[in-house]
Amino acid sequence: MENQVKTAVEAMAGAFEEFKKVNDDRLAQIEAKGSADPVVEEKLAKIEGDLDRFESVNQKLTQQQKHSEGFEAKLNEIETMLKRPANAMEAKDVDLSLKAWDSFMRKGEDHMDEMERKALTVGNAATAGNLAPAEYVEELIKVITEISPVRSVARVRQTSNKEIEVPSKTASFAAAWTAETGSRTETTGYTTSLNTIPTHELYALVDISGMLLEDSVFDLEAEMNTEFAEQFAKAEGNAFLVGNGTNKPTGILDGTTVASTTAAAAAAIATDDIMDLVHGLKSEYARNASFMMNRATLGAIRKLKDTAGQYIFQTGFSGQSGLPNTILGHPYVEAVDMANIAASAKPVVFGDYRRGYMIVDRVALSVLRDPYSQASTGNVRYIARRRVGGEVVLSEAMRALKMAAS
Repeated sequence: MENQVKTAVEAMAGAFEEFKKVNDDRLAQIEAKGSADPVVEEKLAKIEGDLDRFESVNQKLTQQQKHSEGFEAKLNEIETMLKRPANAMEAKDVDLSLKAWDSFMRKGEDHMDEMERKALTVGNAATAGNLAPAEYVEELIKVITEISPVRSVARVRQTSNKEIEVPSKTASFAAAWTAETGSRTETTGYTTSLNTIPTHELYALVDISGMLLEDSVFDLEAEMNTEFAEQFAKAEGNAFLVGNGTNKPTGILDGTTVASTTAAAAAAIATDDIMDLVHGLKSEYARNASFMMNRATLGAIRKLKDTAGQYIFQTGFSGQSGLPNTILGHPYVEAVDMANIAASAKPVVFGDYRRGYMIVDRVALSVLRDPYSQASTGNVRYIARRRVGGEVVLSEAMRALKMAAS
């Protein structure tokens, strides 16, 4: 497994070197002719896809290392299963089939007798084809549910009340110089405020027929529990970023609470925009800050260079030594709910989220199984709910990049 991780890390580093080379060619063509060769653009897009794939592989291999013992056990179980007989045919049936197969291979179908023909025929019910049914795969194919990772980077606390109040300092006094015997007056200006973070309710309601629960080859109750967890995580992740505070958390990018750095253009991000964003944040916050953007914006930033011709995106060794990929030396997280690059949009946010944003959990995900209220219709009702709140508590710890107006 360690060798696999090392190979994946080296593959990503190699892919990024190739990416830089092809992108340099593209930039040279644009500078010389005003546009790039479509072949070069296609090659660059393919390499970008490889970079995304290698990054996903690194993450998966890291998780697989943690579960290697369970994997070995499962592998042994599968191997044992494969060694079992595939059916319950008697020896005479096996001999007949082998004999028929031998005749077919040596002489062809025209020289086989009727018994031998029947031994090989499973194509229709009249010749016992219904004894060889299609295999039903007991695996539910599911689309990926993309979830914004705000909870993984913000500050999270529990409460047993409907809301919490968080005091914060809003202004301070300034120290003043004075002579040995000079007069001293009160230094004023220190003020505080109280931030109230209410909790809000998320719910989902699903009816399933009792007969389907009884007859399904899947454990539908377990499937619903998994789906509830995923959909609740998706809904709250969106609210933590763009929620308006009405019956839901107030998001990081809602309103004007978090300051913005305005990009030079409306439809493209430049290296200077990212540098202005980073240096617009106070040093104390920048030490622990990270970028947040969606995958499309990350693809655009990967192509940016500084004045020395160096790419501002650098590959790390996240699969092996814990060092992440970085942009201008800072890590990043992908958030599907971040806006795309467009006029007046905010496609990138940079900050110390643990200091700037607080999530409050009141009630964890709970699922009520109700077999009574819908009994007259033959259904069982499942009601899931949870209570959670979120709000910016220190706006200066985060900063957004806002694209210019069109």
